[in-house]
Amino acid sequence: MFQKGLKGIVAVQTAIASVEGDKGDLRYRGQLVHEATEGKSFEQTAYFLWYGHHASRTELATMTQDLLSYRQLPDYLIAIAQTLPIETSLMDGMRTLVSAYQHAEFKELKSQQQAIALTAALPVMTALLYRKSIGQEFIAPRSDLSHTANYLWMIKGEMPTPTQTEALETYLNLTMEHGMNASTFASRVTISTESDLSAAIVSALGTMKGPLHGGAPSGVLELLDEIQSPERIKTVIEQKLAQGEKIMGFGHRVYRTEDPRALLLREKCQQLQQKDAWLNLAVLAEHEIIHLLNALKPGRALYTNVEFYAAAIMRSIQMPPELFTPSFSIARVVGWTAHALEQQQDNVIFRPQSEYIGN
Repeated sequence: MFQKGLKGIVAVQTAIASVEGDKGDLRYRGQLVHEATEGKSFEQTAYFLWYGHHASRTELATMTQDLLSYRQLPDYLIAIAQTLPIETSLMDGMRTLVSAYQHAEFKELKSQQQAIALTAALPVMTALLYRKSIGQEFIAPRSDLSHTANYLWMIKGEMPTPTQTEALETYLNLTMEHGMNASTFASRVTISTESDLSAAIVSALGTMKGPLHGGAPSGVLELLDEIQSPERIKTVIEQKLAQGEKIMGFGHRVYRTEDPRALLLREKCQQLQQKDAWLNLAVLAEHEIIHLLNALKPGRALYTNVEFYAAAIMRSIQMPPELFTPSFSIARVVGWTAHALEQQQDNVIFRPQSEYIGN
């Protein structure tokens, strides 16, 4: 049977996550995503996806210490980053550094520890490459900050506020895993050949780079930039709809109801909106846009997708647009490694057939 793009074809059985688009359900390890992530840190959510149960205090302390220990990049890796051409994109640079992350200590680790090491190292690699791209010195990681706060510290060189850390951590937790998406499938295909975990993550990063998958939600930023103020929401949206333009941040390929990640990011924005004018604009804009879409496009069931509030949160913490997809990858590496580890446990190499249609 031929199915273009493998749409609807089941190739993997997994216990990591499930996506039910018709119901608007996303589950981590059988738990609705809001139950699995509510009040949880990045470290706690990652542990749950990797191990299948919520960490005890001792288990969390051990894993957190492991993450801290792997924040220090080997000197040779920093040297490689410094030799890359200045025009190298962040995603290309991340692939290069992950591919080179094959030092003796890493190779001796068991697969689960390698997953932790890659998750700890990827934000440091990203910050190193970003600082180089803007002509500024690399900022070394700190051992007294959480995974999320340390990433913001390395990017900006200033201590993030609790509001900034909370907003970004919510985004990271909600985008760690999303079923058999393109980059996750790429990681499982690579590891199924009995290649190494770094190679699987390089494959995933290459897939994430594509604009059809991990492209930054720049369209949402452009929309909110055009709106500028609550008073202009109705005018801008009516004008776009009259011209037949797509309203960025609304509608999703999988979900036929509200994207559960968008719902949770909205809740976080509502909690923080009085502290940030940009989040306040996003919350007000969504309400008015949904009202106008229902009135002017009845029966279309266009709901807010995760990109809308992801863009709002990223803008509120002054995250540069070029860091959107790398930051997405910093979250999703947990899902990629979880799937790669699961593939190793009951492995069969992926080998689909093709249908010849030439002469």
